[in-house]
Amino acid sequence: MALSHKARKRWSLVVLLIGLPAYVVVAVTLVNLIDRPSIWVELMIYVGLGFVWIIPLKRLFLGVGQPDPDEDRD
Repeated sequence: MALSHKARKRWSLVVLLIGLPAYVVVAVTLVNLIDRPSIWVELMIYVGLGFVWIIPLKRLFLGVGQPDPDEDRD
């Protein structure tokens, strides 16, 4: 079941405004559970976690900035 362009735009906003901040809080909490690693290890963990959230949501964000292809144009 494919989402319409309008639905993808709305879901992408939900993910960016609610999901991403929640993901950041979870990532920081997970890193703080272990004793503070060196700055380079911590940076690599955050970069890795940054790519992890992109993988399942990549298709949601594709084409969201483009005009609606189904919209009738005069």
